[in-house]
Amino acid sequence: MRNKIICYLTYIKLSMTETNTRLGIIIFPGFALLDVAGPMQFFNQLSLIQPFELSIIAKTLEPVTTVPSKSLGPPTQFQPIGEQWLPTHTFDTAPLLDILLVPGGYGLRDQTIFDDIALFIKKQYPNLKYLLSVCTGATTIAATGLLDGRRATSNKFAWSFATHHQNVNWIREARWVVDGNIWTSSGVAAGMDMTYAFISTVYSSEIAKDIANRMEYEPHTDPNWDPFSQMWKD
Repeated sequence: MRNKIICYLTYIKLSMTETNTRLGIIIFPGFALLDVAGPMQFFNQLSLIQPFELSIIAKTLEPVTTVPSKSLGPPTQFQPIGEQWLPTHTFDTAPLLDILLVPGGYGLRDQTIFDDIALFIKKQYPNLKYLLSVCTGATTIAATGLLDGRRATSNKFAWSFATHHQNVNWIREARWVVDGNIWTSSGVAAGMDMTYAFISTVYSSEIAKDIANRMEYEPHTDPNWDPFSQMWKD
């Protein structure tokens, strides 16, 4: 009971003293659903006690599918299923942001999509407080030069694609990596552990734990925990 009271009082203090945090997420045809939905479940719950403004950003305002084009996705004889998300802003109309989340996905193998995202990241970065990526999203950040000389990680299943920028200190064995105000995570589900750590660091560990408990989610809290780094050798 005492811990719940302390946590509740912390919630009240944050809500009273913090201004709106402008959070943006990038989506594109063929983005990985959990790369976005996993971290956003944390932020959605955090917004109950901390004011946020959310921007869902894409090239156009048309619905964006998680299904990549057949030429980009993994080989299959079946028609993959997926979902569609509605953007709120385009790359041209998005507001200045405090936090930007960049997912990965097979769609990033389309050079036009990749270049549009890298250009948007580079434009937004001078105003960002934090830049977060999940999975192969890190390679779009690397393309801007923002990761030159920094540590970062990405999806081990797509390691050679994600880490071809040689000026980055790519850390293969890592669940997530923090260097300055840039957070990068390993593949897909690792974005949830990164977001848990991010909220613990930027807000408080009590808030992060409460959100995870309400999600019935048990996070990995060691950034070096990574059984997948040796599993996939691409």
